[in-house]
Amino acid sequence: MERNASAVWNGGLKDGKGVISTASGVLKETQYSFSTRFENGIGTNPEELIAAAHAGCFTMALSAQLGNANLTPESLETTAVVKFEKTDAGFTITSIHLTTRAKVPGATESAFETAAQNAKSGCPISRLFHGNTEIVLDAKLV
Repeated sequence: MERNASAVWNGGLKDGKGVISTASGVLKETQYSFSTRFENGIGTNPEELIAAAHAGCFTMALSAQLGNANLTPESLETTAVVKFEKTDAGFTITSIHLTTRAKVPGATESAFETAAQNAKSGCPISRLFHGNTEIVLDAKLV
């Protein structure tokens, strides 16, 4: 299985601009620029897209882990905050903080925590960052 996306950039780093598109068409010439990445400009940026990917990946992995424990979630809501900082090596994603709130009928705190930790370590986006970036998880039943 392969997924693909493309980016086109025109101009210099600070005065240029670009667009990002995905094969599915969900993103179609979505604007990004220096100001959307390093300031508060309108558009997206690679770190925002990583946050969305991680939130989605983790949430699906959590649903799978709960299913393995014979639990069916009523709802799972996850946000991901990607911390992007300048380090000695250059700009780096230094941490990702996942916050999940879950309604899972019949789940014990222990079973939920086990599922959440397994999802955190097993989701492909988490594995992509393993060993390079701190991933913090705040998962709670509501």
